[in-house]
Amino acid sequence: MKLNGAQILVQSLNNEGVDHIFGYPGGAVLHIYDALDAQDDIKHILVRHEQGATHAADGYARASGKTGVVLVTSGPGITNAVTGIATAHMDSIPMVVISGQVPSPLIGNDAFQEVDAVGITRSCVKHNFLIKDINQISSTIKKAFHIASTGRPGPVLIDIPKDITIAQIDEPAYADTVNMRSYQPIVDGEPEQITKAAELILSSKQPIIYAGGGCVIGNADKELREFTRQLGFPITQTLMGLGAYPAKDDLFVGMLGMHGTYEANMSMHDSDCVIAVGARFDDRITANISKFCPTAKIIHIDIDPSSIGKNVAVDVPIVGEVKSVLQDLITALKGKKTADISAWWSQITQWRGKDSLAYQTKKGVIKPQTVIETLYEVTKGEAIVTSDVGQHQMWAAQYYHFNEPRRWINSGGLGTMGFGLPAAMGAKLADPDRDVACVTGEGSIQMMLQELSTMLQYDTPVKIINLNNGYLGMVRQWQEFFYEKRYAMSYMEALPDFVKLAESYGHMGIKVEREEDLKPALIEAFKQKDRTVFLDIITDPSENVFPMIPSGAGHNEMLLAGRDEMASTNDEGLNLV
Repeated sequence: MKLNGAQILVQSLNNEGVDHIFGYPGGAVLHIYDALDAQDDIKHILVRHEQGATHAADGYARASGKTGVVLVTSGPGITNAVTGIATAHMDSIPMVVISGQVPSPLIGNDAFQEVDAVGITRSCVKHNFLIKDINQISSTIKKAFHIASTGRPGPVLIDIPKDITIAQIDEPAYADTVNMRSYQPIVDGEPEQITKAAELILSSKQPIIYAGGGCVIGNADKELREFTRQLGFPITQTLMGLGAYPAKDDLFVGMLGMHGTYEANMSMHDSDCVIAVGARFDDRITANISKFCPTAKIIHIDIDPSSIGKNVAVDVPIVGEVKSVLQDLITALKGKKTADISAWWSQITQWRGKDSLAYQTKKGVIKPQTVIETLYEVTKGEAIVTSDVGQHQMWAAQYYHFNEPRRWINSGGLGTMGFGLPAAMGAKLADPDRDVACVTGEGSIQMMLQELSTMLQYDTPVKIINLNNGYLGMVRQWQEFFYEKRYAMSYMEALPDFVKLAESYGHMGIKVEREEDLKPALIEAFKQKDRTVFLDIITDPSENVFPMIPSGAGHNEMLLAGRDEMASTNDEGLNLV
């Protein structure tokens, strides 16, 4: 039986177990769309913008643990998708992006809707392919899914010219396995390094476990919990790692970094042994690297060898899957006695007494922190929460206590406005029985607002929590602190009526302006199981995110709300952040 390239492509996707594709048609991919239309196994989600397709596939991947799949056309189709591809790349999310390309004979001729997709995406994908022969389609699909989902996951691009989708060959066999000599991710850690790490752990008197997004992506939450409880060590988590260890557990000292808790950052600063698990020591975590963990020996566990020692020198590097390495460490430490860390816990308890997440309420004004606390109460902490980037992202991370992995979905590395809404749609498709809340701001929501149309078409009822303060909040906060309150272009004028806007898309809208109306509105919204509800919540425009590590400072130089004044800094300090 003869099949064309498009049919082989769709069949290959089916063989990979793909059940959803997020995409937007165009001339270069019409044969692929024709092939999709002829089958029922894979559901195509027609987004309203290609960036929305990548974010939705990203949210789907994070919520399900599967590989997200995107289909876009050539030229503007792929360039529109680049931001979402880069977002997935920075956060190590498995994704396969299929882009159409102009016919092979026209490549390089500046044809209509032609761009060099491989060249444009090279810096923000794990790997990319240009298919030059119809016989390469099925093997390329197999390789792409393998690369995207193994090792340190990430997006893989497949660029396929239109003529390749038209050509026909006999139906090819689809390989059950793939073997790539040039790509062999290390799974198990070196036994010698495991032993060294175990010895350092057992001797440390001021240890802390520093867990990142690799624990979530690597499905190592069970092992992380066992490891932490076996040792009785304090544990902190990055923005991306939240949920890998339960936020309500006594051993958890909160999120660390620029807006982390006082106890988490002070524990990092004074530690004598940092056990970094699936984390990459990025600038939002380390603050001023010259002041980072000055007395600590560092153990770094990561699947990606290039991440180890990249930003911070480490004493015991362990390359391997987080899950596998933790299992080995659990075995190595079984029955062993750790040093007495009771004095360390006494110190941490003292730091906890600072209550660094406390905030002042004000009559007649809705505080954004209160919104998140109420959201947690109403959803009993069981919702999937997506966000964009900015103040609302930080408040969601600080005040919604994530006790399970894959419940917190946000753009951590790239910091992409517009991510939250399509990601919520993708998460809802991945887990339709769970409540999904998109915590956003009036700036971020307008970046991808058109996906409200997609959500109606494909029945993905999520709850949108718009913390509307009339500003680009984090920009305004920085302008207040570092630019002498010159609020250049950060005030959002001419905002739409979000309630009417939501209703025009066929959804339900609720405006909340009084604190006493907040909880009833949230309860009512989450009662609407079959409808998307847009809650436009008018919040305090002057509220800032605290705690905060100012630019150029170390973990031990945090500023706390209502207790410290933020002073302006020099250009040198600003450049460090």
